[in-house]
Amino acid sequence: MRKAKYFVFLLIITLLCGFFAPCTYATESSNVSNEFNNNLNDSNLGVNNSDVTNSSSINSAVNSSITTYSPACILIEANSGKVLYEKNSNKVKYPASTTKIMTAILTMENCELTDIATVSHNALFSVPASYVTADLKEGEQLTIEQLLNVLLIPSANDAAFVLAEHIGGTVENFANMMNEKAKEIGCLNTHFVNPNGIHNKNHTTTAYDLALMGKYAMQFDKIREIVKKTRYTLPATNKYDKADRIFKTSNELIEVNNSNAKDNYYYENAIGIKTGYTSEAGSCIIAGAKKDNLEVIVVVLGGQSTKDGLSQRYLDCINLFNYAFENYKVETVQEKNSVLQQISIPGATKDTKNLNVIVKDEISIFMENNSEEECNPEIVFNDKLRAPISANSVIGKITYRVGDDVYSSDLLAQTSVIASGFWSILIRIVLIFVTLYIIFLLLRKPKNKTRNKSKNRTMSKTNTRTKNKKSRGYKEKHSKSSGSGKFRFTAISNFKE
Repeated sequence: MRKAKYFVFLLIITLLCGFFAPCTYATESSNVSNEFNNNLNDSNLGVNNSDVTNSSSINSAVNSSITTYSPACILIEANSGKVLYEKNSNKVKYPASTTKIMTAILTMENCELTDIATVSHNALFSVPASYVTADLKEGEQLTIEQLLNVLLIPSANDAAFVLAEHIGGTVENFANMMNEKAKEIGCLNTHFVNPNGIHNKNHTTTAYDLALMGKYAMQFDKIREIVKKTRYTLPATNKYDKADRIFKTSNELIEVNNSNAKDNYYYENAIGIKTGYTSEAGSCIIAGAKKDNLEVIVVVLGGQSTKDGLSQRYLDCINLFNYAFENYKVETVQEKNSVLQQISIPGATKDTKNLNVIVKDEISIFMENNSEEECNPEIVFNDKLRAPISANSVIGKITYRVGDDVYSSDLLAQTSVIASGFWSILIRIVLIFVTLYIIFLLLRKPKNKTRNKSKNRTMSKTNTRTKNKKSRGYKEKHSKSSGSGKFRFTAISNFKE
């Protein structure tokens, strides 16, 4: 009986699974994909932002067409990291205060902007006399946001030590964190020993590694906001009751200058990022610029002055920015959640069979301005694409190939698609009735057992009473026939000696 119960329960589960499971059948998905491809191929589109795989190859053919002065530099496209130009970009150099961009990264990842840090004696007296400070006071309490502003705008070295001690406990521990983070984001030849770039023969990196740090840092909106500022004022604090600590940016690319002088380095499209200088490192910079949808990053290390007394680092930045914007572009060809096309789904109801296919992520293209390379999308739908389909479920993928670069995004169903069809409805109805009937049998079976047991007990009692009556009748009759009619039979065992 127990096995029968188990069998019934398994049968019910099986039937319910069959009822609730979506109907999936072979479909003409390849035909739908081909239809998409044919319609989109005419537009010769390109790609970007979603899933991006790129070769990061260096276009060596363009190196000879650009004039650069500094001994080491690099130009990359900020979104993909694709290298557009380089010169000695993997040669180990001193980074000076460009180091502070890594300090800013770890600060964003380990602190809240409203957290409070206290200025220690060590943080103040570890800065050599010739280095820039924010004139912080021992015991002064500042928010992390305030410290980030003076770290990145005037390049305050005391702020870097305060942040390092607040996050790492000690400068040494913080330096270890810097090196671990550098490896994590793909840096190949970086070794930091302090949070600010104060000269140390063991504190080194490369133009390529700094470009990766700059690219990573610009993912933080707060860092983007700060590195574009040209002025910042520290408010009064617990140790300084005035708001006269006013600081100016060290980056002349973002400082508006309307003069026609040759040493006017203001660049309209510049967006930061961080300068650096020591006598050993020379003039260094991680610089960003954005025009239309194209954003690029330039790193210059070891810059000096030209024969005319001009800054090599700023001249190199301007030349590389101009080269990028004159030769490359980014065009958005699909907005996020835009409708790619409408398709008809087999097995759907009349009202839901026409499904809008939407592109999950924005798709843009980074390419040379004069490129004649066709960039046709490849559309692939799921093998079993048939009703029912849930809204926002992934139903396929769109992929673009631009040279060695591959860009892709998932395709989603904009709305739900409801299944239709006589046989599917009939099967579901039958399954419902069968399931209900089995449940009914299960529920009434225990009652039958109880009723039968009660009936058996009643019949047993009736049989017993009948049997007893017959036995008494027999004894009485037998007793009368064996005596004179006045005495009943008495068992001998009832008498005692």
